[in-house]
Amino acid sequence: MKGCVIALDEVAGRKAAALIVDGRLQDIRIDPPENDPSPEIGEIYRAKVARAMGGQGGVMVTLPDGQSGFLRGVKGLEQGASVIVQVMGYAEGNKAAPVTTRLLFKSRYAIVTPAAAGFNIARSIRDEEDRDHLLELAHEAMEGAPEDFGVIIRSASAEAVDEDIVEDVSAMRALAEAVVADMNGAPELLVAAPTSHEVAWRDWTSPMPDEVVESPTAFADLGVEEAVDALLSPRVELGGGAWAMFEPTSALVAIDVNTGGDLSLAAGLKANLALVRDLPRQLRLRGLSGQITMDLAPMPKKDRRLFEDKLRSALRSDATDTVLAGWTPLGHFELQRKRDRAPLHEIWPS
Repeated sequence: MKGCVIALDEVAGRKAAALIVDGRLQDIRIDPPENDPSPEIGEIYRAKVARAMGGQGGVMVTLPDGQSGFLRGVKGLEQGASVIVQVMGYAEGNKAAPVTTRLLFKSRYAIVTPAAAGFNIARSIRDEEDRDHLLELAHEAMEGAPEDFGVIIRSASAEAVDEDIVEDVSAMRALAEAVVADMNGAPELLVAAPTSHEVAWRDWTSPMPDEVVESPTAFADLGVEEAVDALLSPRVELGGGAWAMFEPTSALVAIDVNTGGDLSLAAGLKANLALVRDLPRQLRLRGLSGQITMDLAPMPKKDRRLFEDKLRSALRSDATDTVLAGWTPLGHFELQRKRDRAPLHEIWPS
């Protein structure tokens, strides 16, 4: 199956979406259960400052339904003060959800940024005439907005008609203005997180989909269920008899690379590079993040730079922020990856 296909389906009564490129699953999103009160990434709340966390450089804030958030790197907020925050990461267990006051109002064609002035065009749009035209449309849609409001025109705008872009930016701007003005009152959800179907429409635009399949059997028909079964196993085949084990723990994600019967350094390098090529996809689909420690197959030390270069290149096109922490004294390689979704094994029904 060639091309880009978006599959819209349901899993255990919850909306779900899958992105398939050339017959291979690239991303999957599933709505949380309706009875799950946990804050979702992207939600915007009016919150109340609860207490300072001096040793952690932030404050705890009170959200609705007895939930808590942790707001890092802020000063001058008094206990009981109202603050508008957005959930920026997945909260593990009973931990407070990480939140920020740097709000993003995100849609298919634009991101409106209160308190972050400036007009920016996606770097993937390279044609200067196109960039200048999109900039004109952005100024038109943002005319009269507060001076500290900014906007980012997204890459999907390159293939959109002018009216749709202006309408999209204007809608996000109006929503942003309404939210930032709604400061007074008890903790309250002001903007809900997008559903998985909305995320698919909003974010899965590169490459642009050739087909959107919405059906109660879309996942089964397009092989998504079979692909998920493989993802729920810790073992990933790397070719040539090599494999890797992805094993999340409460402290970190451990990845162990094995070469099978070939114990040569050349086989080790080959297996490690095979892991690198598929690592962003595996982490994204499995929803794995936080501290990631890789116990790589033995390879010549002179090839460590090659490994790092290939890893950096593979992660460049991945949307999730990932920091290369480097080599440990024991020869492991570590990453730190933003928690931007729940682990697949926790949200996929058993």
